[in-house]
Amino acid sequence: MLVECVPNFSEGRDRDTINTIVNSIRNGGAVHILDVHSDVDHNRTVVTFAGPPQEVLTAMFEGIRTAAEFINLDQHEGQHPRFGAADVVPFIPLEGITMDECVQMAHRLGEHVGSQLGIPVYMFGHAATRPERRRLSDIRKHSFQYEQLRDAIETNPDHMPDYGPARVGPAGATLIGARKTLIAYNVYLTISDVEVARRIADAIRESGGGMVGVRALGLLANGKAQVSMNLTDYERTPVHRAVEFVRREAQRYGAGILSSELVGLIPQDAVTDSAAWYLQLEDFSSDRILENRLALSQQKVSLLGIEEPPIPDGSTRLVPHAEFDEHTRPTAFVESVAQATPSPGGGSSAALVGALAAALTQMSAAVSYNKTDNPDTESVMQAILVATDELRDKLLDSIIKDVVAVNELMAIYRLPKNSPKREKHVQQKLVNAAEAPLQVARMALQILQLGQKVILSGNRVILADALTGVHLARATIDSTIFIAKINLREIHDRVYVRRVLDELAKIQQHAYHIHRDITEIAEELAGDD
Repeated sequence: MLVECVPNFSEGRDRDTINTIVNSIRNGGAVHILDVHSDVDHNRTVVTFAGPPQEVLTAMFEGIRTAAEFINLDQHEGQHPRFGAADVVPFIPLEGITMDECVQMAHRLGEHVGSQLGIPVYMFGHAATRPERRRLSDIRKHSFQYEQLRDAIETNPDHMPDYGPARVGPAGATLIGARKTLIAYNVYLTISDVEVARRIADAIRESGGGMVGVRALGLLANGKAQVSMNLTDYERTPVHRAVEFVRREAQRYGAGILSSELVGLIPQDAVTDSAAWYLQLEDFSSDRILENRLALSQQKVSLLGIEEPPIPDGSTRLVPHAEFDEHTRPTAFVESVAQATPSPGGGSSAALVGALAAALTQMSAAVSYNKTDNPDTESVMQAILVATDELRDKLLDSIIKDVVAVNELMAIYRLPKNSPKREKHVQQKLVNAAEAPLQVARMALQILQLGQKVILSGNRVILADALTGVHLARATIDSTIFIAKINLREIHDRVYVRRVLDELAKIQQHAYHIHRDITEIAEELAGDD
């Protein structure tokens, strides 16, 4: 179980105080400090850390306690609105934990901070106790900050805290909540007119009729007008779309974008989407990124328990013998499949069988290539070698992709059934779980077709190996088609389901005819003297 916490502290100038607070978090629990971002103009520091739930709770309590000791709101000023020394504390579910469990964490911390530290606490986001407190901007804003809260908390019932006393000391109040991943992103304009930044912020802000999931402020920072944004739903409003909106609005006032900055961290897919958009890349996916491909390769080594084969040295004939001993047994994967867990299961196993089918076809083509002097046969086998090498690698990748798809689906199923977004996410993950075996079936059909060419044109020495590859490819097709159909049953998009079922039927029919013909040919060849 992994939780992210991104507390905002009302201090961005005193380095000693910032270090003291960060160290109190680091020493308060077994957590990983991922990022510390301080801004002098905002007079604010954002810390990003992650760890197991209980460790995050104890570390965050120490952070709030230390901030209350070292930060005096009566002596604080900055561009960003603030309620307290430890101003905002959100919990974000990362892995193996639900939003509801993060809500419970938020309330446990809120009660503890209120009772033990005497700091008033307001719950926000998914942890809000009142609808009007769900959004931070409805609780704390430029026109209602620490100074206004200090006067209103004791007399106005609308400002009664969820936990702690109805009075504010020099540590102010703390807002604690639970939310999805948020991107904090600031855009600097080429002008210093802060009024222009405020007009742009008003235009882009969702509450003002702008873009979905965007909260924005117009500020003066580093001597420049700044549009400070929180993107709370970057999948619906990606970073590049928000940037282009700001750019177009700024042009209306004769300004442009000078630069931008991240506050804290950003999900990789948000950067990938923006890069693909600006570069106008077609059919781009995250597995085209070098580091992602390397990570996937390492996952394969970890799961399969075997290293990638060495690259041939460029000789015209392939190395006749490969080293194989007890250390290269794929024990790790087999033992993983044997465990009482949903994955790796049938889909991953089918992908591995498909990879073995590709490997046998590749080996059969390599032996045939080595044993022929016929230029036409060499040309056919070379083409098969290239194709099977690529298919084998992709099928090994598919082992991991199937594990990821199944695990993500199981994680969504663990969400409370009354969660408003549960069904939407279930549908998305079901599509992923159906697409994984569909892709494997497509590749297995290609292997079947390549195996047919090897048996027709290759050397008789490898007939049994090539036919074994054909049988394995057929088994891969039959099993993945069944797995895909199981996942399709629960998908509501019937147009998508019909399209996939039609494709699966064509793959199965094509595979049947090829497999029948190859088997008959192989039997005839085996019977020849």
